[in-house]
Amino acid sequence: MTDIKTPSVSNFDQETPVTAANNARKKSHFLLLAPGVFWMILFLVIPLAMMVYVSFWTQTTFAVNPTLTAKSWITFFSSETYVNALLRTGRLWLTVLVLTFVIGYPVALFVGQLVRSETLRTILLVTCVIPFWTSFLIRVLAWRPMLGKEGAVNILLQKFGLISTPIDVLLFTEFSVVIGLVQIYVVFMVGPIAFMLGRIDHSLLEAARDLGASTWTIFRKIIFPLSLPGVAVGAIFVSVMVLGEFATPAALSGRKVNLLGNIIVTQVGSLKWAFAAVVGVVLTIVMALVITALLRIVNLRKEL
Repeated sequence: MTDIKTPSVSNFDQETPVTAANNARKKSHFLLLAPGVFWMILFLVIPLAMMVYVSFWTQTTFAVNPTLTAKSWITFFSSETYVNALLRTGRLWLTVLVLTFVIGYPVALFVGQLVRSETLRTILLVTCVIPFWTSFLIRVLAWRPMLGKEGAVNILLQKFGLISTPIDVLLFTEFSVVIGLVQIYVVFMVGPIAFMLGRIDHSLLEAARDLGASTWTIFRKIIFPLSLPGVAVGAIFVSVMVLGEFATPAALSGRKVNLLGNIIVTQVGSLKWAFAAVVGVVLTIVMALVITALLRIVNLRKEL
């Protein structure tokens, strides 16, 4: 009989070159991910967990102690002032989001589709961010002399005979806060949309024209659907920044319009850490819901 040679146990234990290469690749992937994971745990997961934990601490007038209680949460949701601040934050966020889209999309469409020169497109996008070369406070406070009762807008409207007396609702109202927020954050809507519009293959549009599609049909069926990932990214940028705003409402409303961000600043200034943590958790949940909803509208993993 012929002896059948079976592989020895040592042959199974021995790593083949392919297996060794795969293991080395996996180790390099883990090493590359490690700094990011460490950073996220240290500066995102742990602070969020601490914020939730502190929100259940017992807050007294001059101190806070780690005895767990839901008193701060009950105070927040039973107070008309804080619930109204939550609703006002949502209303202003939605208004600013819609306005930044309405104003930003045509600009992005011009830059991304109508400008064929890459150099000119870059110049136009850089022009959009030139205001960011100045201080944030200067850009916000510059609206005061523009919108004031004796500001530039009222002077021009009176000069052209459009109004007889100055309009006093332009400043220190929600209207002025919306104007300031839209002016500051509209560029964050323009950039991602222009980027996605610039990636559209022009041969696709030419083929649609050759088949008799009108300009409106091409926009509705091709351009707008392909630009939706940019709209989603821009909406996420604008939403996260507007929902966390506190400086612009304070400067342009004279502290008459309080958003959740303003309440956090006030509570931290009063050393009421537990209540500030409650508002912080509520704001984080609102942001998470908004981002989740936007990501469900557009599947960025598939589209990008």
